[in-house]
Amino acid sequence: MWGFAPVLTRLGRDMGFVPFVLGSCMVLYVLTWLVGGPQGGGLLGMLSPSQKGLRAFGASGIYPFWVDGFWWTLLTASWLHANPIHILMNMMALRNVAPIVAEFYGASRMIIIYVLSGVAGFAASSILGAFVRLPFLSGAGFTVGASASIAGLIGAVFYYGHRSGSSHIAEQAKMWIIMFLIIGFVIAGIDNWAHIGGLACGYALSKFLDPLHPERLDHFVIALGLLIASAVAIIVNLIVFTR
Repeated sequence: MWGFAPVLTRLGRDMGFVPFVLGSCMVLYVLTWLVGGPQGGGLLGMLSPSQKGLRAFGASGIYPFWVDGFWWTLLTASWLHANPIHILMNMMALRNVAPIVAEFYGASRMIIIYVLSGVAGFAASSILGAFVRLPFLSGAGFTVGASASIAGLIGAVFYYGHRSGSSHIAEQAKMWIIMFLIIGFVIAGIDNWAHIGGLACGYALSKFLDPLHPERLDHFVIALGLLIASAVAIIVNLIVFTR
C-alpha cells in the first residue's frame, strides 16, 4: 500500500468509508437544497430539496436516463436524498450494515459492492422499470437514495452467511431482506426496482469478491476508481444541467 497501511489502519476497518458517506450525503443534501430551494410547504417540505436541486446534482430515473440521456446518474443518485427522514433512515442503516461488510470482505471490496449495487439498482429502476410494470414494481420518473447500495451490502452479508456456513449470519441477513421488501410494498413512493436491483447485484458481486480470500491491491484500485468516477459524474451532471 506504498507505506500508507498504518494510516489506513487508523481510519478503522472500513478505512473511514462510513464517515465519508455520511459527510458526503449531508453536504450534498444541503447543496441540493441551496441550489433548488425547498420542495414545498410544511416543515418536511421546507427542509427537503426540490426536484430541480436533486436533478442538478444527479437524480436518476426514467426521465434523466431516457429523456435527458444522463446515463451517468446511475452513479450519482445514491449520494442524494429526497427529505430528512429519507437521509436519516438510510444513514442509520448504513452505520449498521457497512461495518459488518467491511469486517467480512475488507474495506475495498465493501466500497466496490456499495457503489456498483447503487448503479445496478438505479439501472433496474431507470431501464427495466421503464418497460416492465408489475404490481408494486414500476419505474420511477426520478429516483435518489442510498438504499439500493445498502441493499447490495445486505446481499453481500447474505452471501457471506452461506459461503462461510454461518446460518446465524444468513438468517440475520434474510430478516433484513424481508424487512426491506415489506417496507417497500407497504410505504408508497419506495423504489422497489432499485432495492431489488441493488440486492441482486450485491449478492452476485460477492461470488466474484470471495470473502474467504484476502483482499488484493486491485480491489483497492477499483474501489478508489469508483469513488473518483462518482465524484466526476456529480460534477459533470451539475455542469451539463446548469449550462
